Amino acid sequence: MLLTNLTAATMRDGYGLIPDAAVLVEHGRIAWVGPRREAPKAEQEHDCEGLLATPGLIDCHTHLVYGGSRAHEFEQRLTGVSYAEIAAAGGGIASTVRATRDASERDLTASALRRLDCLLAEGVTTVEIKSGYGLDRDTEHKMLRVARSLASWRAVDVVTSYLGAHALPPEHKNDREAYLALVIDEMIPALASEGLADAVDAFCEGIAFTVEETARVFAAAKAQGLPVKLHAEQLSNLGGAKMAAGFGALSVDHIEYLDAEGVDAIAASGTVAVLLPGAFYYLREKQAPPVAALRRAGVPIAVATDLNPGSSPVHSILSTMNMACVLFGLTPEEALKGVTANAARALGLTDRGMIAPGLRADIAFWETERPGDLAYPLGFNSLKAVMRGGEMVRGAV
Repeated sequence: MLLTNLTAATMRDGYGLIPDAAVLVEHGRIAWVGPRREAPKAEQEHDCEGLLATPGLIDCHTHLVYGGSRAHEFEQRLTGVSYAEIAAAGGGIASTVRATRDASERDLTASALRRLDCLLAEGVTTVEIKSGYGLDRDTEHKMLRVARSLASWRAVDVVTSYLGAHALPPEHKNDREAYLALVIDEMIPALASEGLADAVDAFCEGIAFTVEETARVFAAAKAQGLPVKLHAEQLSNLGGAKMAAGFGALSVDHIEYLDAEGVDAIAASGTVAVLLPGAFYYLREKQAPPVAALRRAGVPIAVATDLNPGSSPVHSILSTMNMACVLFGLTPEEALKGVTANAARALGLTDRGMIAPGLRADIAFWETERPGDLAYPLGFNSLKAVMRGGEMVRGAV
C-alpha cells in the first residue's frame, strides 16, 4: 500500500520532515518513504488528505500493572509529608505491594487494560512494563505474566522489565542479604529461563538499594544474558548512573541529580537518559535533570510517563511531552524524538522509532500539520489513526 498526501515526520534527522510525502508499506514494514512525486508504483494507493504521520509512539518506562490506589498519599504530600516519610511509615511502594499481592491475575489484567487504553488512544504502539510491586516469587511472576498477556488483548507490543530490586519487602526488612539472594540467585535465573523478562531494572537510591547491591543484581542479569536499566539519581546523587554505564545499561531513568561525571559515563557507554517529568511534577521536585549537559555530551534523551500509582499517575504520553518541554526545557522536537527514536533505543529496539525503509510500519496519523503541535496543548489529542505492523488498528485514514 502506498500512503500519499502526508506530512511525514520521519525522525531520522531532527523531525526529518518531508512535506507532501508518500510511504510505501509492504509485509508490515516500510519499504520506501520520500516526496510523493518520486514515489514508486504500488498495487494500492491511499490518499491521507494531508495528515501528519509520525512513528508510533513508545512509552519506554511504566509501572502499569499494579493493585490498589494511593490517591490518599497525594493528599498527604500536599500537606507537606515527603515521599520518603510516607515510605518510612509503610506507605509508598510497600502499600502497592500489599494490594498487588492480594489482587487476582484477572483483576490486575482488567485494571492494567484500562490504563493501557489511555496510552493507546494517544498513538502508543509499544510500551514497557515493569514488575516490582510483588517482591516475592509468586507475585513478581504474576505481574510479568499479566504484562505479557496485555499484547493478546490489545494491538500493542509489550516489553517487560524485572524490577525485583525496587524495595525491601516487609518479610525481609531486617535481612537485606536474604532478599538480594532471592533476587540474584533465584528470580533472575528463573525469569530468564521462562522468558518473562526482557531486561532487569533496579532502584538505586537511599530509600532503596545501594550502588554495590545494584551492581550485584546487574552482574546476575548479565550472566543470564539480560540487559539492564536503572532508576538512578532521582532523589540524590549516589553514582548509580556511572555504575550502570559500566554494565552497558540500556537506560538510566529520572537522573535529576546526575553530575558531570555521570553524564560523561553514560555518554561513553551509549546509555539513554530517560526523563520522567510526571514524577518531578507530582513530587514537586526542585532540581531538574541536567538537560544542557546531556545535549553537550550527545546523550540520547528519551521521555516516558513513568505511569505508576504513587509518584506519577500519568496516563497521557502527550501531556508528558508537554511537561518535558515546560518543566525540563526540551524542545518539541526533542520531546517527539524522546517518545519515538530515542525511546526505542532505551528499550534496545532497532526495528522501530522512525519512519524509515526496513523498519516496522508502526505509524501514528494526526490531524495537524506541524509535529511541534503534539507537545503544545494539554488535554487535546489530534490522533486520527494508528497503523501497527502495517495494519490499521485504530481509526482510519
